[in-house]
Amino acid sequence: MSIYQHFRPEEKEFIDQAINWIDQVKDSYAPKLTDFLDPRQQEILTSLLGNDSEAKLQFNGGSDFVERKRVLIYPDYYSPEPSDFNISLYDISYPKKFVTLEHRQILGTLMSLGVKREKFGDIIVTEECIQFVAAEEMEAYLTGNLEKIGKASVSIKRLPIGNIIQVQEKWEEQITTVSSLRLDSVLSAVLNMSRQKTQALITSGKVKVNFKQTENVSDECREGDTLSIRGFGRCKIMSIDGKTKKNKWRITLGRQK
Repeated sequence: MSIYQHFRPEEKEFIDQAINWIDQVKDSYAPKLTDFLDPRQQEILTSLLGNDSEAKLQFNGGSDFVERKRVLIYPDYYSPEPSDFNISLYDISYPKKFVTLEHRQILGTLMSLGVKREKFGDIIVTEECIQFVAAEEMEAYLTGNLEKIGKASVSIKRLPIGNIIQVQEKWEEQITTVSSLRLDSVLSAVLNMSRQKTQALITSGKVKVNFKQTENVSDECREGDTLSIRGFGRCKIMSIDGKTKKNKWRITLGRQK
């Protein structure tokens, strides 16, 4: 039985990489630190390792409440330390009185500097301040190059990782029924709009399934999937609870508050 059948076809490349990391740790008997992984990648890595007695996993992204985390895969003799994760926390100073900065602007600026997405973790935006987490090896580059976000002049300051803002996500659960588990059908129930409109959102690149953009309206949704819809927030399929007498699927959704 192929390991790939438990996952989506587009996840194959990451699965191969993850298997390679695990094998590397077992063969070299030394720890391996990954870049920042999104929650779906963390889930895949955890399920691939299973109950393996030769290798273990530990996650760290600066806080229990962050999404993106670096993962240390290590042999059974090893005791991980927080310093093994090589993560830094930065505070962004900007003229708050005159400018409002949004998550997508900060993300876009970091990417435009040529920083790969996997080299930084969560970006935390509150009314009081903005912080982001990055790989320690990026410090010199970030402090030397991050001077503007949009038209605003900014500066960054490194803070102890313990100073990270603890923002807990809240999910509001609701139970609904859908005619099929196709992405357009599930989104139609989530957003309370016609399938025609949800298909337009998907084909115009505004929808992500498990943090990856998809333009396929007939993608089948699975339990645990996170759906992000630009302009409408995010929801999670908490559980697929079987079929009703009218042959519809009953699902429990979490909407991000």
